[in-house]
Amino acid sequence: MRTARTAAALIAVVALAAGCSGSGGKGDEEDGDGGGGGKAAGTPRLKIAMVTHSGEGDTFWDIVQNGAKEAAKKDNVEFLYSNDKEGKGQAELVQTAIDKKVDGIVVTLAKPEAMRTVLGKAKAAGIPVVTINSGGEFSTPFGALSHIGQDESVAGEAVGDELTRRGRKKALCVIHEQGNVSLEQRCAGVKKTFDGTVENLNVDGTDAPGSQSSISAKLQAAKDIDAVVTLGAPIAAYSVKAKEDADSKAEIDTFDLNAEVVKRLKAGEVGFAVDQQPYLQGYLAIDELWLYRTNANVLGGGKPVLTGPAVVTEKDVPKLEKYTARGTR
Repeated sequence: MRTARTAAALIAVVALAAGCSGSGGKGDEEDGDGGGGGKAAGTPRLKIAMVTHSGEGDTFWDIVQNGAKEAAKKDNVEFLYSNDKEGKGQAELVQTAIDKKVDGIVVTLAKPEAMRTVLGKAKAAGIPVVTINSGGEFSTPFGALSHIGQDESVAGEAVGDELTRRGRKKALCVIHEQGNVSLEQRCAGVKKTFDGTVENLNVDGTDAPGSQSSISAKLQAAKDIDAVVTLGAPIAAYSVKAKEDADSKAEIDTFDLNAEVVKRLKAGEVGFAVDQQPYLQGYLAIDELWLYRTNANVLGGGKPVLTGPAVVTEKDVPKLEKYTARGTR
């Protein structure tokens, strides 16, 4: 029932959005000026901050920002972006946004306990919050209007089912950020539905050579691993190279989509990807705060608005290439 409600909410939101006409480092803030044409809304100028847990070099967040900037341009919103992979640093950036008296905050909850107190301060200051991407189960308890993203457990279960369908027997689930609740939920979901066995491997996703070396060493030590599940698009690229280094026959599969993953799907180097539509997460989050500020709307009736998961294979490449190339999928 919950899934049906949130799916219905998403359909309504997408219809609404259709009717409306560079990953930053810590402290990086930029005025939104996304692509596309059209005149900005005639509503008062708003200032909305987005604070994520992104590590350096993660292209996923470039796509999120592209969606947010496009909505900001349409909605006459000044868009401020900042990120810190550490929970404490992310909380400090949210406090900075509160001190600037922004009109709304978009935030991720990868490390939820670090964010509890500062989101309480945002609520006390009368600043509406929308959560995206991670930690959806903490969104309502922490006072947010709603959560926009995929159900990570359900996404993991979809991967487990797909691995079983493909006849895999032993999977390595690569966690590229320790302590991120969403990544842990993905691997747990894979383990729940996969008929084979799953082993987790922790790497530092911001250290490409180190990650590649760790994955290669594991594949060399365990020749029976026939599937590597990565939880982010950049890690998939490292894993393809690690597979070659280890002379492994394991299939590389991944969460998340970008131009590089689509290229590797086309080449047969990646078996499948799980798309959670990051562009939509950024776009709808800005749109929701604009709608709330200008018309007291709350998308999804306060329930999670789902943007995924969807399993993407080489068959989907022709319809996705042009969108991933422009940074919107």
